[in-house]
Amino acid sequence: MAVDYKKLWNDALIEIELNVSRANFITWFKNTAIVGEEDGTVFLSVPNVFVQEWLSTKFNKFILGALHSLCPAIRSVEYLINQEESPKTEKKKENIINVKELKSDEQLGFSELYVDKEANLNPKYTFDSFIVGSFNEVAYAAALAVTKNLGTSYNPLFIYGGVGLGKTHLLQSVGNKIKQEKPGAKVHYLTSEKFANDFVMSMKNSAIHSFKEKYRKYDLLIVDDIQFFSDKLKIQEEFFHIFNSLYDKNNQIIFSSDRSPKHIVGLEERLRSRFEGGMMVDISKPEYESRLAILKSKSEAKGFLVDDEILDHIASFVQSNIRELEGALNSIIGQCKIRGRILSLNEIKELLKKNAKPEKSVTMSQVIRAVTDFYNIEEKNLFEKTRRKEIVKPRQVAMYLLRNDLQISYPYIGEKFGQRDHTTVIHAYKKIDRVIEKDDKLNREIMDIRETLFGKN
Repeated sequence: MAVDYKKLWNDALIEIELNVSRANFITWFKNTAIVGEEDGTVFLSVPNVFVQEWLSTKFNKFILGALHSLCPAIRSVEYLINQEESPKTEKKKENIINVKELKSDEQLGFSELYVDKEANLNPKYTFDSFIVGSFNEVAYAAALAVTKNLGTSYNPLFIYGGVGLGKTHLLQSVGNKIKQEKPGAKVHYLTSEKFANDFVMSMKNSAIHSFKEKYRKYDLLIVDDIQFFSDKLKIQEEFFHIFNSLYDKNNQIIFSSDRSPKHIVGLEERLRSRFEGGMMVDISKPEYESRLAILKSKSEAKGFLVDDEILDHIASFVQSNIRELEGALNSIIGQCKIRGRILSLNEIKELLKKNAKPEKSVTMSQVIRAVTDFYNIEEKNLFEKTRRKEIVKPRQVAMYLLRNDLQISYPYIGEKFGQRDHTTVIHAYKKIDRVIEKDDKLNREIMDIRETLFGKN
């Protein structure tokens, strides 16, 4: 058939975009094109193995459907990597990579980090290298929207979630994109701890005016780990005034935290109100499919291509966060380099077990303290004979965690909670267990409490 391939693909993309999320569309369909057709099969060029597998397994029905509706003669799609030789093809030929050629400094992530000293941005953190899944696609879309309308869309933007979930990557991606598209823009990234240290030093050196002027000049200010401001009232006061100055000039402010502003203990109400006045979005822990996608992307970037069975096991074994996923992958690559060969699946299983973090021992009193701190109530309130909503919910959450996570018996929990009958504890457990399946907010709260207790969700 004589077809304008470019027009056909552009028309298909319009229809495909209606059927997938904006974040997924931007991530997976970039740098794709139709390069040919034969006997009803369209050949689609993709940039790498990772995109090839993702499109063919996750989005093939949307792609084929869109193309078939535009041209009924099209009956199938094949995905071709737009390189002369696919790394995966080489891997299939030998079923093993040349481990001795792995450059440890580069492949294991120990290369020097070239950070932009003025903006304090690491150039490796970009939107292109950020893996989007259902666990983070809303945060990704919000961050990308900010780059298109700096200071007007989602100002401030507040991204929160547990450790190792990619918040810093996403925050710095915004800064790097702005620097790329607007070289003259004044951009700065820092942690809240660095801000606090700068403030203390400026007070010590009688340079508070210079400190204020420094932070009020930025078109985009990115502050990571804002929970560090907890209980630091003087620093919160100074930051409050800097925030207002930037906001009044429509300068963009982006924050991250390990929890939502409402659950940062020791945060002044006026500052909490400023944080909550813009767009708040959370990043949860990645589900299995996203973990596997992340591993495939990172292993390809490191030139470490192995059977899917191995990546499948890593994705199944490491469930906590992206940082630990990459750590497990780096550990395996390191062992392969040392031994000069790819490890067997059984060897990898043993290595992961050996390096797994031991389960943290948590006591009943620690659970109660974590729950009361999270909901900002007194411990004694949990044991009172009251039906006040602000007490009942934390009490039921505490009972749920004690039963579900610590396996404490219903009667013992009831006894500790003011001599309550065990049926009361059973009711609380079942209610929370039922509600978290449909209440994302409560589910997120419990995950945050578990993060505090166990260091994982």
